[in-house]
Amino acid sequence: MVKWKKMYLGSFPVKSFRKTGTERFREHVKVRGGQSMEKYVITTDNTADLPYSYYKEHQVEYMYLTYQLDGITYNKENELDFKDFYSRMRSGSMPTTSQVNSEEAKDVLRPILEAGNNVLHLAFSSGLSGSYNSVRLAAEELKEEYPDRKIIVVDSLCASLGEGLFVYKAVQMKEAGASMEEVAAWLEEHKQNFCHVFTVDDLFHLYRGGRVSKAAAIVGTMINLKPLLHVDDEGHLIPLSKVRGRKKSLATLVSMMEERIGSWKDKNDIIFISHGDCEEDAQYVAKLVREKFGYESFLINTIGATIGTHSGPGTVALFFMGEYR
Repeated sequence: MVKWKKMYLGSFPVKSFRKTGTERFREHVKVRGGQSMEKYVITTDNTADLPYSYYKEHQVEYMYLTYQLDGITYNKENELDFKDFYSRMRSGSMPTTSQVNSEEAKDVLRPILEAGNNVLHLAFSSGLSGSYNSVRLAAEELKEEYPDRKIIVVDSLCASLGEGLFVYKAVQMKEAGASMEEVAAWLEEHKQNFCHVFTVDDLFHLYRGGRVSKAAAIVGTMINLKPLLHVDDEGHLIPLSKVRGRKKSLATLVSMMEERIGSWKDKNDIIFISHGDCEEDAQYVAKLVREKFGYESFLINTIGATIGTHSGPGTVALFFMGEYR
């Protein structure tokens, strides 16, 4: 797994969101005249695919969507190495996943509330999982147990490092002094600006998920067609087009970014790329993005097992802030 520190320390440009957002919120805190803000903890799901070192460094708690593979259930305490996970998929193993249920959500949230903190939960897209609804229900029950505490649950409508970028922006604002309500309001206002574009290497994983027909998967594989997909405004996974050949599909991700980025071109302070055990391809996309836009800050990380179950080995996904999804 790529280490977070190696990916970002000393590499952020001073401009863009880090400057306009961070400085604005620091000024806002000063204007408050030193008023103490209520403590809060940001929580999310393992589907954000951030390095675990990031969660630890920034005190972000996460819920775990479990998965089953070869008769074994894997969870937060019992994880399979990602290399092993994708190797088994390439060998024909067919994993399945389970959403977070309300009791599991309460197990994560209750200790935070008991410690006197409020909670801002940034949930995996409701268009892809029922986990958001489970956390929302858990939050309603916990508010009765802890009437003096606040819980805000935000449906990110994001997945993988798109959800990770959602968390990253929230943490950035929190550490600059923004209140929980301010962070939640900004995320709600801008959630449609979190862009996800990606390609998969094996059409049969999309067939398993009902995204393409079996005939389309067979024919597409025969003629080396590679689908391009995105996550839409409602958080659903939507096929957009197909191109022939792997290199063409990777280059098309950058073309899709160019179409969407608009006025955010000078506001992105970091670009996120996730991959299904194909880091060289992810690095190639980073190279193309660097050449096209001049960005120098990237986070590249492996797609976790929960998302990887449905996208499969060889997936490459590109995440950034843009005008539209």
